[in-house]
Amino acid sequence: MKRLYFLAALCALASTTFAQQPTPNDSMSVKKNNDTIRVGNILIIKRRLKTPKSDSTTVMADIDFKKKNNRKSTNYAVFDLGFANWTDKTNYANTGSFVVNKPGANPFSVDDLKPRGGKSINVNIWFFMQKYALVKRNINFKYGLGLELNNYHFRSPISFKEGGPVPYSVGGVIANAPFVFRDTIAFSKNKLAADYLTVPVMLNFATNRKPGRPALSASFGVSAGYLYSQRNKQQSNERGKQKNKGDYNMERFKLSYIGELGLGSVRLYGSYSPKSIFEKSFDLRPYNIGIRFSNW
Repeated sequence: MKRLYFLAALCALASTTFAQQPTPNDSMSVKKNNDTIRVGNILIIKRRLKTPKSDSTTVMADIDFKKKNNRKSTNYAVFDLGFANWTDKTNYANTGSFVVNKPGANPFSVDDLKPRGGKSINVNIWFFMQKYALVKRNINFKYGLGLELNNYHFRSPISFKEGGPVPYSVGGVIANAPFVFRDTIAFSKNKLAADYLTVPVMLNFATNRKPGRPALSASFGVSAGYLYSQRNKQQSNERGKQKNKGDYNMERFKLSYIGELGLGSVRLYGSYSPKSIFEKSFDLRPYNIGIRFSNW
């Protein structure tokens, strides 16, 4: 009977020992030293504590679960502030009925649609931007979603209308059609606002951060925007504040080339659309440049 008990004890000890030792075919890697054992992402730390009733030691284990390095990072509420302008490629000899000229006055020209550089503003509010590491942290895929708000302030007193009476005696009323004309009063504020829901997609290149040296970064790509709101806002002594709404023959979709340059926490952005924001008559190709407030 004693032999049976002795054999049973040996079997139990052997099974416990083999269960704790990984086989050469185990998928989990085991690294050991005198104080720790690492099994995959699990770190076991051995501590020897004195018991109060004897000099024997007790072995305790702390398990630390290490998370894998995430290749995706997110930046919320990114804000851009810059200047808005456009390159005017319009053929003013062929603007059709969209432009209404006053009889005897000079025809429309590039000066009529020239934005005021210091007051034409671009503001972008990105709900989020994400980047996904493709090659370590040096080459990343970057994308986001946000609002692109453009305000083009005019030097000349032009007005955009969506149908209605013509201010000159040249044809009475234009029904259900947009048109532009030189107004008869001076405006203290006169701007065309165009707002887009925009998705940017870029390839980002970045250097590693080093102590005492800011990281360099550059991003290049394209953005696709959908025009969800456009209006001509004016202010004058004669009429007060006005907001004229209409489609004004503006393109619903805008495709732009975009870029970003960063040095540490300072970032510059720029965009340029090779196509006019108007469907016909005007050929105005917008571009923006400014400062981006972002963590990366």
